[in-house]
Amino acid sequence: MGGFFYLCIIMKELLTRTLSGAVLVAVIIVCVLFSFWSLTALALFIVAVGTYEMGRLQHVDDKWHLVLVEIIVLGYFLAKLFLPGVHWFFVMAPFVLALFSKTYDFKTIAAFAFGSIVFLCLPCIMMAQMHQTAFGPEKVLLVFVLLWTNDTFAYLIGKLLGKHKLIERISPGKTIEGSIGGLLFTMAGVIVFSHYASWLSLTEAVGMGLIAVVFGTLGDLCESMLKRQAGVKDSGKLIPGHGGVLDRFDSVLFAMPFVFVFLLLL
Repeated sequence: MGGFFYLCIIMKELLTRTLSGAVLVAVIIVCVLFSFWSLTALALFIVAVGTYEMGRLQHVDDKWHLVLVEIIVLGYFLAKLFLPGVHWFFVMAPFVLALFSKTYDFKTIAAFAFGSIVFLCLPCIMMAQMHQTAFGPEKVLLVFVLLWTNDTFAYLIGKLLGKHKLIERISPGKTIEGSIGGLLFTMAGVIVFSHYASWLSLTEAVGMGLIAVVFGTLGDLCESMLKRQAGVKDSGKLIPGHGGVLDRFDSVLFAMPFVFVFLLLL
């Protein structure tokens, strides 16, 4: 009886995770392909909620982190749509936020503010810029697909063959075998896809695949490090079965800028 009850709980969690994951994937696809403004809305959502979650991971109780959200959102609009030079406004944000903090702890505020800007805001700006260039929304969406493919096969291969931990002290669930499996399946998939997609060369496919897997994995590990230091399992509870925004977009935020720079260099 106990085994049956446990199985029911697992099936319920799996169903919840599958349904919410399908909805999330659909929303991302629509936002990326529909228009630049829908992508901008997605980017603003990631920045705002991600900043809030990062404050939670660092046990920030002061209300000043809400001001940070507003500053970053405003700065994003200004930086992307009006004045590229206003990127320097981000550098002043920690000093301004220190004035609103009850503790006036500038070191904590600076670390949090710069971390939020570098990890959340700037990657979203580069994603929007990539969308607007000749690379187009197709390559932006391809980065997401590459990361989804890597995550899926890394998990499956890790469960079947995983014996050696990748970095156990940070992420006990990740294995070397799973990481290699995710890389191989992702590379094979994108190389085959490039043969049929006229807008994707073999060089672009190989480079984007390698960068997405390597830096996506690093992003996931870095976010796991933050969660472990904070003593929590997930960065938030916004997405049922998946955790928070940082849990779902950490790899994208790490990989997207490097993919964009790689394509520019080509």
